[in-house]
Amino acid sequence: MEDVRSVAETLSPKGIDLMKLRTLFICATLVLASVGVQAKTLKWSSASDIATWDIHSQNNALQNGIHAAVYESLVYYNSRTFKIEPVLATAWKEISPTQMRMTLRSGVKFHDGSPLTVDDAVFSIQRAMMPTSNFTPYIQGIEKVVKVNDTSFDVISKSPNPVLLNQMTELRIMSKAWAEKNKSVAPKNIKTQEENFAHRNANGTGPFMLKEWVPDQKLVLAQNKAWWGKAEGNLTEIVYTPVKADATRIAALLSGEVDLVLDPSPQDLPRIRSNADLKVLDGVENRTIFLGMDQHRDELVGSSVKGKNPLKDVRVRKALYQAIDADAITRVTMRGLGEATGALVAPQVNGWTKEVHKRHPFDVAAAQKLLADAGYKDGFEVDFACPNNRYINDEQICQAVTSMWSRIGVKAKLRTLPLVTYFPMIQRNEASIYMLGWGVPTFDALYSLQSLVRTVGTGGDGNYNVGRYSNPQMDELVDRIKKETDLKLRTELLTKALQLQNDDVAHIPLHNQVIPWVMKKNIEVVHRADNRLDWRLIRVN
Repeated sequence: MEDVRSVAETLSPKGIDLMKLRTLFICATLVLASVGVQAKTLKWSSASDIATWDIHSQNNALQNGIHAAVYESLVYYNSRTFKIEPVLATAWKEISPTQMRMTLRSGVKFHDGSPLTVDDAVFSIQRAMMPTSNFTPYIQGIEKVVKVNDTSFDVISKSPNPVLLNQMTELRIMSKAWAEKNKSVAPKNIKTQEENFAHRNANGTGPFMLKEWVPDQKLVLAQNKAWWGKAEGNLTEIVYTPVKADATRIAALLSGEVDLVLDPSPQDLPRIRSNADLKVLDGVENRTIFLGMDQHRDELVGSSVKGKNPLKDVRVRKALYQAIDADAITRVTMRGLGEATGALVAPQVNGWTKEVHKRHPFDVAAAQKLLADAGYKDGFEVDFACPNNRYINDEQICQAVTSMWSRIGVKAKLRTLPLVTYFPMIQRNEASIYMLGWGVPTFDALYSLQSLVRTVGTGGDGNYNVGRYSNPQMDELVDRIKKETDLKLRTELLTKALQLQNDDVAHIPLHNQVIPWVMKKNIEVVHRADNRLDWRLIRVN
């Protein structure tokens, strides 16, 4: 206290009561200390970084979840019930089977202080419909968006769409004026190196603001104190550090450098579970890991087969499928963090059945016979590309598959790449065989079928069909599903299309992921099936 008195005496001009000044000094100190105690930072990590801050550029689950802290959508899933709840839209009403009227929340401001308007909502949905957008699955069926007045707008569909609101959970809203001012009206083309302002900068309405982003090194989000909503959590700052190496991520958790790791390696989980200072939250993700194959080129690049493409032959695709021991991968490589499947979607997704879940049997002899019948008795060489920091043990899975294929004479030339270069590469159709993991934000199989097996076209058709599989029967089914209003019949059509993908071996499903999150004991989060954190609910105790 003597220090306080001496400072006060030094600074106090004549005529100011020393005791009052001392009281003010102590109060100010307590206020500052209180702010310091209440400030809560979450430091977390996973294997890969985001590729862009442009919210309509690349459809990537990790990235979408991070974007959701800064940019909000009209509606979103409640993390506890997974029912759709209002966010920037406060109400919606079906004017007709093809016309949905949305009422916009009033009093919302973007991070730059400008008000949210109907024009921003209309612009953002239209932006998601642009050619350089990767978000076309979410605008499936939307014909146009029309402003009604200053508080509402209409979404006009080409035909009735029972999952329209589900699609809108991933359509985040950007300021029209900000985009125009900064020459970011069109989304960044993720297939090229060209950038726009929205690639490295952000201006949303969400509970956090982009403070700093150094790609592949650090991402910092700061609390938006002017946010319209009320958070259950207590975060004032979020610091994300992408760390590719599994061991390094876990070491950072054990040392206290990070509070939470979204994707621990399976081999580290036993010692983490036995650590009294840590906890593990397990949950089944609505994501299926599978292999896709180039079924378009007449000759595969880098293959030993010249003049034709062996992957166009269903016997070859089935041979590759039956040579994979998926149960061994989930047991050994995944250490139980996966469920082998023959379906293109997880059990939580509408259209899934036990029948489509059944795999073609693992049978090396049958695979060898299929190859011989197709004219490849001695096998062949083929390019095989995989990410090395996106899915649980992705590189190790591909190494195991490469070894399994070698038993039937298929020499897969494996190359692995980080997420930020891998996805643009496969979208440029530069891989003969590739790994992909596909979550289903709409919890409806149309999202997967339209993106992955519908012939490449417009409006989201085949936007991730990078093997360019094409089957008129599949296209007819998908197009019927888009328009079908009888929900029972629609579900039957979804299942039929999923079964056709199995029979045709359009892709080779491997497993559905089981996601464990590991964290310090003082962290409270709600586990979500889409493997994303809800920033509004997180508490650091």
